[in-house]
Amino acid sequence: MGTSASTSEDIKIPLTPPAASSSAPSSAPSGDAVISVRGLTKVFKDFWGRPKARAVDKVSFDVKRGEVFGLLGPNGSGKSTTVKLLLGLLYPTQGHIEVFGHSPRHVATKARIGYLPEESYLYRYLDSGETLDFFGSLFTLSSNQRRRRIEQLLEMVGLGQVRRRTIGEFSKGMQRRIGLAQALINDPDLIILDEPTAGLDPIGCREVKDLIVTLARRGKTVLLSSHLLADVEDVCDRVVIYYGGRVHAMGPLKELLATPDALRINTPALPRPTLQRVLDLLRAEVPADLVTVETPTQNLESYFLGVVRQARLTETETSGATSGHQVAAYLRGEAEVAAPADKILERLAQPQAAPAVTITPPPSPTPAIDLQKLAALTQLKPAPPAPAPPAAPDAQPAGSTPEELAQANEKLSNLLRKK
Repeated sequence: MGTSASTSEDIKIPLTPPAASSSAPSSAPSGDAVISVRGLTKVFKDFWGRPKARAVDKVSFDVKRGEVFGLLGPNGSGKSTTVKLLLGLLYPTQGHIEVFGHSPRHVATKARIGYLPEESYLYRYLDSGETLDFFGSLFTLSSNQRRRRIEQLLEMVGLGQVRRRTIGEFSKGMQRRIGLAQALINDPDLIILDEPTAGLDPIGCREVKDLIVTLARRGKTVLLSSHLLADVEDVCDRVVIYYGGRVHAMGPLKELLATPDALRINTPALPRPTLQRVLDLLRAEVPADLVTVETPTQNLESYFLGVVRQARLTETETSGATSGHQVAAYLRGEAEVAAPADKILERLAQPQAAPAVTITPPPSPTPAIDLQKLAALTQLKPAPPAPAPPAAPDAQPAGSTPEELAQANEKLSNLLRKK
């Protein structure tokens, strides 16, 4: 029995978990099953065709729409092989797989899947925007649609301030963030995440888990493979546990983790006499060593997030990834609103009728009358003098003497004789 500051009584009545079985198939597939696996077996062979490893052995399960399904198991248990079979990257040796009612190799089905591999293989010389634009073009998204989604995704994963840095300069956690963004660029109906929180800081882990919950509420289906069991416990509805390529446990987490032979009651802090009376009453019914009193504590993740939240109030800027951003609008199911620049371009591209313009001529100014000018114009002016008559051709130029004329005639005669 534990005491806490809670004001409500919390009594958990667990259910008996189902018995683990390696060969028991899951429930019959329902109409809303996104993934249906029956008797899946994958055997890897050597160069001579001899069986080398049985990675998956007679696995059967269903994943329904809007469900977060966990794929758990130690290294080498067959999780990654199962994911590759679901993606159509490997052929099964035996068994049957359906994804959205089709084969995993159905081309139209692949456009509805988003995949984040365990290791993100990205072009190191592209920046964040160019990387997302490349993956968006693979899904034939329009340029305006890609631009809007890229802005929302970069803001969501906290890389808006470092969008001009190349991928090769990113840390492991920042590469996981941009890898998660590229897995969601096509707004997929099925998201397969292989170790999505690997390399992320606690804040990034919390945001990824919140994103997974948001996607599931919108009706998306999430298949999560992770070794961090605390993350799986926070978000998964059902899990399947592999070992040696076989299923050893499967079911809802609430049923698998329930302890049917114990009960926990949370109460506010009680006075010492009251607590002693409660303990005496309980110890009268059960052995005293089975009744314990503990002060509940929060987990380390909650405490860490609280410290960072207070520190962020004094933080000005950071050169790395940021946190505290909302899920992209199109992933929340909201209508994609065009950016202001896109709205202007669309408005300019639309033909518009010329508005009717009414031209009003300006009023004619009334000239002021200058009486003095008017009187001067009306007075008679004297007639101009008559021009002098033109000189006769044989007239002698003014200022010329007879001697000068004789010399000029002689020069002219000399010139004519030379010619």
